[in-house]
Amino acid sequence: MSEEKKQPKVVVSSTPSCPWCSRVKSYLRQRGVRFKEIDVSRDRAAARDMVRRSGQMGVPVLLIGSRPIVGFNKSLIDRLLGLK
Repeated sequence: MSEEKKQPKVVVSSTPSCPWCSRVKSYLRQRGVRFKEIDVSRDRAAARDMVRRSGQMGVPVLLIGSRPIVGFNKSLIDRLLGLK
């Protein structure tokens, strides 16, 4: 019997012109990770929330559970999602 752990909620704050945003979303899709995408260039409230949570204006910012990750930090993403 395999017991599947529930994946924490993943939110990706990004902009359409950001190459690292595209990379991180592509990586998550390849790993089968479901995520919600927020375009902070169109949603000012979400942009303010992202800065408040992460202390950063740059994208991408991933929110895994309640933990913000700034940039494409593959090893930290893998660890927080329990990916091998």
